[in-house]
Amino acid sequence: MLPWVVAAVALGVAVGAWIRVGRVRRKLDALNQSYWELRYDFTRLRSQVTRLDPGEPESQAPAPAPPGQLAFVPLSSIRKKDA
Repeated sequence: MLPWVVAAVALGVAVGAWIRVGRVRRKLDALNQSYWELRYDFTRLRSQVTRLDPGEPESQAPAPAPPGQLAFVPLSSIRKKDA
């Protein structure tokens, strides 16, 4: 008799967990959708602000290296030559 009771309780817990997982999954889907909508709106508004304020640079590109300094060294110049 005891194994049947334990099995029934385990089945009840499993069904409850299954239902809870479904609810959490739906909440996660809604949260994910909200995130992407917010990100889309942010990008759209940022482009509108950029169009309204043309004095600001569009990208924050790094400044070029000052003359006289070597900024890029190709790997082929570092490679050891065969003797």
